[in-house]
Amino acid sequence: MPERVILCLGTKKGLFVAEAAKTRRRFELRGPFGPGVSVNAALVDRRGKPRIYASSCNPFFGMKVLRSTDLGKSFKETKSAPSFPKDDGRALANIWSLEAGHDTKDLWCGVEPAALFHSDDGGDSWEMVPGISNHEHARQWQPGGGGLCMHTILMDGERIHLGISTGGHYLSEDRGQSFRPANNGIGAGFVPDPFPEWGQCVHKIAGHPDAPGRFYLQNHGGWDERPGIGVLRSDDHGHTWRSISKGLPSDFGFPIVVHPHNPEVVYVVPLVPMTRTCPDGSPAVWRSENGGDSWKRLAKGFPRKDSYFTVLRDALDIDDLKSPALYLGTTTGQLWMGREGGEEWTCLFDSLPPIHCVKVAVV
Repeated sequence: MPERVILCLGTKKGLFVAEAAKTRRRFELRGPFGPGVSVNAALVDRRGKPRIYASSCNPFFGMKVLRSTDLGKSFKETKSAPSFPKDDGRALANIWSLEAGHDTKDLWCGVEPAALFHSDDGGDSWEMVPGISNHEHARQWQPGGGGLCMHTILMDGERIHLGISTGGHYLSEDRGQSFRPANNGIGAGFVPDPFPEWGQCVHKIAGHPDAPGRFYLQNHGGWDERPGIGVLRSDDHGHTWRSISKGLPSDFGFPIVVHPHNPEVVYVVPLVPMTRTCPDGSPAVWRSENGGDSWKRLAKGFPRKDSYFTVLRDALDIDDLKSPALYLGTTTGQLWMGREGGEEWTCLFDSLPPIHCVKVAVV
């Protein structure tokens, strides 16, 4: 079977799937699946026979997890979705992350209000992970602008990293049995203590399998009185973090993505803190080729002015072909592709519903 590029687009009005040959000359769009219902999380699972998973947040009929075994030509609901125990007192409001675990049918799910669930049967049954969901801090976390969401789940050998807005970065070193805050160097601009133990508004965390212990983090920056806290790097499995925001037009933004073949190459989308839109109405993705020591603006193909789109935390992804392309979704329904690692951008679709997440895989 020839290699195909599969794009999953979670939108305000359902899930769309776009497919192309690896030349990426033309993408065919299908969907929406779960029509009319907000989708904030998707996963293209390449372990064994490829499967696609997506959340579906129905305000009337509750939370569902969708699964496709035919590369997104059709979807069925899994037998169950994550839910809090009846005596917990919390009610599931949204699913923010779906990630593959160690074993073939091992799945992890981060939800709102911030909690972690695990499935060992491909999403047909779910159990809440008490080590973080019932952590002593959990009832004290506060919602950020997008809600109280557990949006990042990263596997790091036996370690598991979690990103919570607004809880901060939590780390497990015993495969999810227990978690502790690991926010040394991660600042907060909205509380009196500039570097609290926990409670930061982390926006996204990214890592690379070829660089164990190296992580990049997009934090809620954009504070004049606390500059440089928005884009960070860790080289010790997230125990400590340092700023790498020098040279960016703004340290506020949502997504952060690492090049699939080079852990020194990282991408961010700086936004104006107050409006959450592109600086000066001129969209650009910024790339560092030295782990954040310096940055280059990539804007060829984007509008030069009068474009004020917003890119959310999961709306930027990169494929792993020899010359990777980036994919960027906007809240105004545009999907952009940046060939040659973002050197030149093309709008693939310009009239989709607001895009919440973009996930790509070559299968």
